[in-house]
Amino acid sequence: MNYLAILLGDPMAPILIGVAIGVLIGLLPLIFYLITLSKTLKEVEQTNRRIEPGQVWLTLIPLFGLVWQFIMVNRIADSLKAEFAARNIQVEEDRPGAKLGVTYCTLMVCGVIPFVGTLASLGGFVCWIIYWVKINGYKTKLIQAKI
Repeated sequence: MNYLAILLGDPMAPILIGVAIGVLIGLLPLIFYLITLSKTLKEVEQTNRRIEPGQVWLTLIPLFGLVWQFIMVNRIADSLKAEFAARNIQVEEDRPGAKLGVTYCTLMVCGVIPFVGTLASLGGFVCWIIYWVKINGYKTKLIQAKI
């Protein structure tokens, strides 16, 4: 059975294809973000990790990912704290990225609240990008410390 022919014969096909493309494009930044987190955790020695690099992908699980992101952000912060302490690298935060990470998670979850949700989501999106850049900076700091 040729599903493509059936799909293309359906008057809803352009809408379905558009939604599928939209979802894929929407997931692209999230995938690059998770790659950054995973690569950062790979720079942390196994003994200092509180989360394994592959576990960041659990964020993609619907609904579970909303809760997991809070756990993940805190475990990444604890992993970075332990690694920086082990290497005697000074950082400005006690738990690197924790406050900003929890803020972005909280604002994103608050996005479901009627009326306020749009503003919360917008703030969460901005915090997410800043968190992403900050974690990438910590990854760079760890890589440079090896050299």
